[in-house]
Amino acid sequence: MSAQTKKIPFVTKEQVEAIAKEYPTPFHIYDEKGIRANLRRFKAAFAWNAGFREYFAVKATPTPGIMEILRDEGFDLRKAQSNVGFDCASLTELMLADRVLTRTDGAGYDAQNIMFSSNATPDEDFLLARKLGAVINLDDYTHIDVLDKLCGIPETVSVRYNPGGRFETPNGIMDNPDEAKYGFTKEQLFKGYKELRARGAKTFGMHSFLASNTKSNDYYPTLARILFEVAVELKEKTGVALSFINLSGGVGIPYEPDEEANDIAVIGEGVRKAYEEVLVPAGLGDVAIYSELGRFILAPYGLLISRAIREKNIYRHYIGLDACASNLMRPSLYKTYHHITVLGKENAPCDHVYDITGGLCENNDKFAWDRKLPEIEIGDYVAIHDAGAHGHSMGHNYNGKLRSAELLLREDGSVKLVRRAETPDDYFKTIVY
Repeated sequence: MSAQTKKIPFVTKEQVEAIAKEYPTPFHIYDEKGIRANLRRFKAAFAWNAGFREYFAVKATPTPGIMEILRDEGFDLRKAQSNVGFDCASLTELMLADRVLTRTDGAGYDAQNIMFSSNATPDEDFLLARKLGAVINLDDYTHIDVLDKLCGIPETVSVRYNPGGRFETPNGIMDNPDEAKYGFTKEQLFKGYKELRARGAKTFGMHSFLASNTKSNDYYPTLARILFEVAVELKEKTGVALSFINLSGGVGIPYEPDEEANDIAVIGEGVRKAYEEVLVPAGLGDVAIYSELGRFILAPYGLLISRAIREKNIYRHYIGLDACASNLMRPSLYKTYHHITVLGKENAPCDHVYDITGGLCENNDKFAWDRKLPEIEIGDYVAIHDAGAHGHSMGHNYNGKLRSAELLLREDGSVKLVRRAETPDDYFKTIVY
């Protein structure tokens, strides 16, 4: 059996043992150095576009201590603006982004560093987005009238497009947009832009999200070409010239160790090629490109650290951790793969087969099924990989379980608490007796 050499955690057993003396397991820990380097690579891949801006998907990791790293990586003190903002989908996410973007050095922030993309949107969410000056990305044609009656149509507005049918790249079918609840049809899209212009909008954007966690360098370029062609047609038929096109998220990561990672430089070049072939000849060479990646930016740079506390042998061999689906729900919800490293046994043979479980009263509360791993002993620490996005944020309190702390491994090797662990007092705080 092979040793665990495919994915290497950014902390060692010795580091975790020291950290756990102050912050007991389970906890999420993030790698500041890796986050910064990855964001720089990503921005470099789209540096050819003068207006490029990444709106980090707040839902992925709504943790100010992490969001501040992204804010500061994108902030240009000379211009008092940033090419990194935040994509929000709710009232609370809007409030969180506003607080993170409000700098302590007095520079303030560009209100358009918040993109608000929501569906079945409550009135209060629209009102706060409008108050903050966020770019509102409308999900449905009826929302035009709703927004206008609530607070008026802003000068800058975006529309979410759903082309329907099947979405395919050269590598095959990726998803079926006509089964998704999001966006305008093409007919509604063109009608919507004309209606928005008639109601006072002057600057227009288009947004689309057609597939999730794609493992292909073709996804963004294929999506971009579709949207670019629609933008050209829109200009020809309505006279509306888009100022920005938002490719949203969807660029994935290799959760499994043998999967090939996306090459962001190749992806950026593919989008550039489509841009120059479609938009530039149509006189739309000044369109800004936006993105809303969360998973790609952060997932590989977060680990869930847990400890083996129980062992059980019946029809399967189980190892019970002090973490559960409350700490990382993706495996139980989607039965997706997250790589597991037994810290200190990285080079040991994987000659045992386990189901790795949590303690919830649900049979799907597992991190792995029939996983080949080194022998795990009670007290061993395990690192569950790729938990930096859609990890802690999807936590819950089922069974009265409490969400864990979030820690940041700083570039200098120190560890900073960025969210404390919940306590029973937190759990009982909202109860009215």
